[in-house]
Amino acid sequence: LKKKKNRRGAYMNPIAMARSRGPIQSSGPTIQDYLNRPRPTWEEVKEQLEKKKKGSKALAEFEEKMNENWKKELEKHREKLLSGSESSSKKRQRKKKEKKKSGRVSKVFHFSKYYK
Repeated sequence: LKKKKNRRGAYMNPIAMARSRGPIQSSGPTIQDYLNRPRPTWEEVKEQLEKKKKGSKALAEFEEKMNENWKKELEKHREKLLSGSESSSKKRQRKKKEKKKSGRVSKVFHFSKYYK
């Protein structure tokens, strides 16, 4: 019988190996660096907050203006649809009568009937 060779090396404990290498060199700033970093004064913080408020006011005004323009556009579009629908109301009534007579369901679906 042949004796098998143990091809595995000796077991190396990873924790013991890490300790033998010594402490790790950190690549980033330490906690002490974060604690000692420069911070704004209370006055500077107040100024920054004021600037933010001014910016949000400008945005709110812009959005309000856009909403007004959109409402005007909608009104114009509504007026167009309503002025066009008055003249074609007789045509609609005729179509309804024809549909009742024919007894068939139309395959064409008109959204203008439902959205004014």
